[in-house]
Amino acid sequence: MEDHRKFMKQAISLSADNLKTLAGGPFGCVIVRDGEILSAAANTVTQDSDPTAHAEINAIRQAAKKIGKPDLSGCTLYTSAEPCPMCLSAIYWCNIKQVFYGNTKRDAEWAGFGDQFILDQLQHGIDEQAIKFERLSASEAIAVFEKWVATNPEIKSKVKDGSR
Repeated sequence: MEDHRKFMKQAISLSADNLKTLAGGPFGCVIVRDGEILSAAANTVTQDSDPTAHAEINAIRQAAKKIGKPDLSGCTLYTSAEPCPMCLSAIYWCNIKQVFYGNTKRDAEWAGFGDQFILDQLQHGIDEQAIKFERLSASEAIAVFEKWVATNPEIKSKVKDGSR
């Protein structure tokens, strides 16, 4: 548990240091594999004019680049606050199976970083969300997926009799 506290301390330190630079909000993240830090990043939303530049996303990008693949299986993520829906999705996509966090979603909401509205929207079907979604150019889009499946034997073997 002492190693976990050490890595969490670094994530929290990154969040505190970010207050000095105003590069983004008070968030920090460290990704570790086999006791080695692969990446350590802070939130850079303001600095980068990028709403996706959360600490977790920045750290995931750095770690994946460092190991040369997007699969971060075997890694542990330490973050100063419970991940938002976007970051949580990225954590699932890159196969991280353990996350330690400091502040809760409630703490983040108190500090002005509420994201419950996103979670609420995701509970609705695509046609019932506040954002208007409309399908367009479906036949052209599916043709690209069909080529992808045809050229990837691993995926092709998982596709059942060509049906979707």
